[in-house]
Amino acid sequence: MATAGDAARPVEAGGSLLPVEALLLVDLQTGFVAGDEAVPDAARVLDRSRELLSRARAAGALVVHLQNDGEPGTIDEPHTPGWELHLPVAAGPRETVIRKTQDDGFAGTGLGALLDDAGVESLALCGVLSEMCVSATARTALARDFRVVLPHDAHATYDIPAAPGISERVPAALSSRAAEWALGDEIEIVARTAEVTFTAARPGA
Repeated sequence: MATAGDAARPVEAGGSLLPVEALLLVDLQTGFVAGDEAVPDAARVLDRSRELLSRARAAGALVVHLQNDGEPGTIDEPHTPGWELHLPVAAGPRETVIRKTQDDGFAGTGLGALLDDAGVESLALCGVLSEMCVSATARTALARDFRVVLPHDAHATYDIPAAPGISERVPAALSSRAAEWALGDEIEIVARTAEVTFTAARPGA
């Protein structure tokens, strides 16, 4: 069992962070990042995700947009306005969309094979929700021996409602930080998106 000393530690500011070869944008769907049901920090997450996306494209890194297919009646029910990806996709050999039905972007999808075929060994994640799809996808990436970078300012979630006899409301920012901490000591947490750099993967290298 992991102890507090094993939990995720931020990479020191100004430290040397090696570039990554892929960017996973997790569930940046309109229902989660726009309108009345958006996460509290949606504007920040969208701004930072756009920044990451622009630099990943410029570097020739692999870009994967994960899109969740929710149950009927949910905010991300397929082919409803809330389900649509909020950021434009430049579809091509280095950028694609992968639909999923579980929190983990690897579960029941071709994500693992895509990353392997592209020669990816390291990746960055951004998106929502911190403790659910971002966390689940990061955990599997780590288990598959990918190097994983998570910029603190590029993921978000909702407030945790108060629960009588358990706790008061937990602000979304604290929930996101707790989700990072719970990922263990293998993940690289950086404070700012600007610290993440990209490079092109080299299949077969």
